[in-house]
Amino acid sequence: MTRRDDQRIAALAKKNAAKVKPPRQEQAADFDPTLRQRSPEQDADTKRLFKEMKRREF
Repeated sequence: MTRRDDQRIAALAKKNAAKVKPPRQEQAADFDPTLRQRSPEQDADTKRLFKEMKRREF
């Protein structure tokens, strides 16, 4: 690759890195105050762990 190609790839990588969005929270709770609020300890890792536990057979 030429130096120019390396510069173009670096510019594209920088542009795409700026587009990364954080994971979305549930918006339904923001619009409907009657919904039960989830506790803050239910983050992505906790959800993944319980989902994995449900798949297993004991």
